[in-house]
Amino acid sequence: MEWETLLYDQPEPGIGVVTFNRPTRANAMNQHMLAELDQLCRHISADAGIRAVIVTGAGKAFSSGFDLKAQAEATPQGVGEWEPVLEADFRGIMSFWNLSVPTIAAVNGAALAGGFELMMGCDLALSVESAVFGEPELKFGAGIVAMLLPWHVPPKIAKGVIFTGEDAIAAPQALDWGLINRIVPAEDLLAEAVALARRISRLDAMAMRRTKQAMHRSYELMGMQAALRASLDIDILLEGEGTDLKRGFLKVLRDQGLGKALAWREARFAGA
Repeated sequence: MEWETLLYDQPEPGIGVVTFNRPTRANAMNQHMLAELDQLCRHISADAGIRAVIVTGAGKAFSSGFDLKAQAEATPQGVGEWEPVLEADFRGIMSFWNLSVPTIAAVNGAALAGGFELMMGCDLALSVESAVFGEPELKFGAGIVAMLLPWHVPPKIAKGVIFTGEDAIAAPQALDWGLINRIVPAEDLLAEAVALARRISRLDAMAMRRTKQAMHRSYELMGMQAALRASLDIDILLEGEGTDLKRGFLKVLRDQGLGKALAWREARFAGA
C-alpha cells in the first residue's frame, strides 16, 4: 500500500516504521494525513508479523501539530462543523497508543501541539538533543485536543506548560520530566530506535500484547479514557464558540502567511 502523506517500511522482519511525510509543512497533520494514518494503522493491526512500530518525521520536524494553514483556508464554523474535525484529530493523536504492539517515537525535531500529544501517545520515545516540545495552543486561542500531559507530569508542570503556551521545552528538560526515555545523537536516532524495536520484537508477541493491554487497562481504571473524552468534548465547545485571538491569528495567516502569523502571535507576548 502507498500513501501520499506517510511512508511505511519494514527495515527488519517484525519492525514497522511510520514516517510523517510532509517535510515542507513541518509534518503538520491535515485531515488527509489523519485519514491515511487511520488506514495505515488498520493495515499494521492486521499484520500479525509486526512486533513493534517506530514513528518519526521526514525532514527537520517530528510534527508541528495540526495544519493551521488548512484551517485558515477552510475554517469550520460552530460545534456541528468542528466536531468531526476534532474527533478525527483525537483519533490520530491516539493512533499509536491504541495499537496493540509497542510503539516508539523517534523524535527527530520539533514535536508541538498535536504532534507533542501524538508523541506522548507512543509507549516509548527517543529524541535528538535539538528537539523541542510544547503546547502552544492557548497562545493563538485554540484548545488542547488530547489532554495527555497531565497523565505524564505533575499538575504544576502540566499547568505551567499549557497555561503559558510553552513551546520551547528542550530535550534535556523533557527527559528530566519523563516525557522521553533517552536522548541520542541525531545521526544514530533511527538506528537506536530500530535496535530498541528489535529488542522488543524478540520477546514473546502474545505476552507483549497482553502486557501492553494490562498496563493500559490500569490507566482506564484510573479514568484516563473518560478524562480525555471529557476534555475533547470541552475542546469541541471551545472551538465551536471560537475566540477573537484565533480568528485574528487565522486572518493574518490567510493574508500574510504562516511566518507572519507566528510573528504576530509572539509579538503579543513580547516582554510578558
